[in-house]
Amino acid sequence: MTHQHPTYDQLAALPAYIEQPVPMAFEDINGHLNVRHYIGIASEGLDESLVDCGIPQTWPLTDGHAVFSAEHHCTYISELRTGSQMSARVRLVGRSERAAHALVYLLDDTSKEVSFVMEEIFLHIDLETRKTAPWPSEVAAKLDARIAEHETITLDMPTHGCLALR
Repeated sequence: MTHQHPTYDQLAALPAYIEQPVPMAFEDINGHLNVRHYIGIASEGLDESLVDCGIPQTWPLTDGHAVFSAEHHCTYISELRTGSQMSARVRLVGRSERAAHALVYLLDDTSKEVSFVMEEIFLHIDLETRKTAPWPSEVAAKLDARIAEHETITLDMPTHGCLALR
């Protein structure tokens, strides 16, 4: 099954997260971003986008809550070359009582191409029990608001169909 992804110009209209050049330290022998760094960078972009939803990166230390990744589906579309400027664009797709579903796109802002898309299911964790727990009500409300906002985006941003909220 082939997915038609949004274009660079369509995605560039969304808020940018984790804007930075591809560091030389992340380069592989082919002169581009090593495969092991795509998920890390996309994950950092997702984390940055969740701050406005009441999920600060210090959440584990300040509130005893955390977000854990449960599942990923990754698609590599075009290479990110060392030194190229990159950014992440995030769309929240939905949430359940204890989980959320997101699409994270990495853009090559130098060549103006979509480079990578990561679809992710992430879980709310109570760090005292180290188990999933219902989202705190204020976070759930902010996630719902962001999901509703993202539902108004008229871009066709297909999911892969292999991940689902439970």
